[in-house]
Amino acid sequence: MIPAKSVAILGAGPAACTLAALLAERGVRTVVYDDEKRPGMLVGESLIPAVVPLLRRLGIEERTAAISQHKPGVSFLHADAPSIHFNFAPVAPRLPVYAYNVDRLPFDELLKTRAKELGAHFVPHRAGVVVNPVRDGKNELLLDAASLEAAGGFLEGRQPDLLVDATGRARLFARLLNIGADRGKRDDVAHFAHFEGFEMPQPAGQVLITQLTSGWSWRIPLQGGKLSVGVVLNKSAARAAGTTAEERLEHLIHTEPMLSAAARDARRVTPVATYSNYQLTSHRSHGPGWAAIGDAFGFVDPMLSSGLFLAMESASQLDRVVAGLQSPRAYDRIMRRWYADWTRLIGYFYDGRIFSLYEAGHLMRQNRPHPIQHKIDRLLNRHIACMTAGALTRSRRSQWILRGAAGLLIRGVTPPERLAVR
Repeated sequence: MIPAKSVAILGAGPAACTLAALLAERGVRTVVYDDEKRPGMLVGESLIPAVVPLLRRLGIEERTAAISQHKPGVSFLHADAPSIHFNFAPVAPRLPVYAYNVDRLPFDELLKTRAKELGAHFVPHRAGVVVNPVRDGKNELLLDAASLEAAGGFLEGRQPDLLVDATGRARLFARLLNIGADRGKRDDVAHFAHFEGFEMPQPAGQVLITQLTSGWSWRIPLQGGKLSVGVVLNKSAARAAGTTAEERLEHLIHTEPMLSAAARDARRVTPVATYSNYQLTSHRSHGPGWAAIGDAFGFVDPMLSSGLFLAMESASQLDRVVAGLQSPRAYDRIMRRWYADWTRLIGYFYDGRIFSLYEAGHLMRQNRPHPIQHKIDRLLNRHIACMTAGALTRSRRSQWILRGAAGLLIRGVTPPERLAVR
């Protein structure tokens, strides 16, 4: 892959539109194939502070704020452990001390509009790709004739220098080239919908992550008094909760004590959406004349809300490749490290260690700790808050502090395995 003068992007989600905007701003001839098919509901409504610099780079933070709910932090609730309440104040000055909760359809449309404003050309066509058997110095994949024709004169009838797979979980290029992937430990299902009348979290905009008897749930406040409520659970537990997505979501909302009390006056205002929740990283992210971004390259997990940031960050990193500022290998290495470090951090929440750790801190505060213990408690809180915000997720020092604390401080408290997500 070499710096490209023309790029064709397949797909029109956040990763695709972010890349299209960045490339078009550089003067790269950029065409986006958009089949204009969108589900009614999309996961990824809660953003993290690490997204805000990308919004600023695209020049759309003010427009994003206008269609969003300000997000000051996130809380983790567990029936058998002290609650954990983060705000984003500790991330200053590394990142902004806030994020946004977004209704994804208008947010995705905003990204698309910005890409068009900067000069990206959108083609309402489902692009076809063929494998090129000639590999020596040639592109590995090519647009089919119908796709070239659909672009009109924008590509001047020529193959683009670079094809980008932004088809999400469809992983079009990986399927065509028989590229495998590494799967994570979890293989859950998520059901969610928007509600009105649900008790809203405090402070306004705070996201709530709640441990359930089986699995976990999210509550994401959105603009206009709506609340996105979702449940994530293993497939056997899902089957036990009902036969349809609607039955499962309603059953869990009204039978889980930590949800039911807040749902007394709730009414659902959207259909229930279902997503498979898995952890996956492709064995290859690029090849001669092609690259993958967003979920087509890797998907971590909805826990901690890293998905939209990783999609946009992959676009930002690939933009640097196209501009000749870094190599494709560097792109691959940087994104794999992001996926691995987010997966490692999320593991502390799934396996219960984070709750055992905060129980240990809670006991220290109750027992009037020594000043050194107090300093350790503040240090740990700051580093975990910065890691979940995307500021120190990749910091080896922060990872060492978290790993060391989990090994030393959780003795004499509730064992992590009793607090783990089942």
